Amino acid sequence: MTYAERGLVTELRHALLHLHKTLLDWERTAYERIHGRTSGHVLLQAILNDPQFAWLRPLSELIVRIDEVLEHESPDQPDDVDAMVAEARALVSPEESSGPYGQRYREALQDHPDAVLAHREVTLLLKTRDVPLPSQRLH
Repeated sequence: MTYAERGLVTELRHALLHLHKTLLDWERTAYERIHGRTSGHVLLQAILNDPQFAWLRPLSELIVRIDEVLEHESPDQPDDVDAMVAEARALVSPEESSGPYGQRYREALQDHPDAVLAHREVTLLLKTRDVPLPSQRLH
């Protein structure tokens, strides 16, 4: 992974973490309207097991993959930065996302101003990265 790609992936990770936390806080509020106030432990169990939080898994999984790439980067094993960027773009394009994720994401953007701001942070980062990275220009 080049220095530029590492920078992109690191920035993307931070922006996606902020978006994820914002969406998680929004979903927690909806969850607590139904189930009452929850402790951290109960919330963690709900995030892992309750179907109400399942829609967030694609975003969670992308963040985990990014963490793994940044932590276990090996010169012998190329990382697919383009695929991670494409997946991030798809996740923040609610009009293109179908299923539970896309539907709930659109609802969050309509209902929660902080979600709009976190969404904007990711989309602006991805727009600035529309310029090909040095490794992409070589192909």
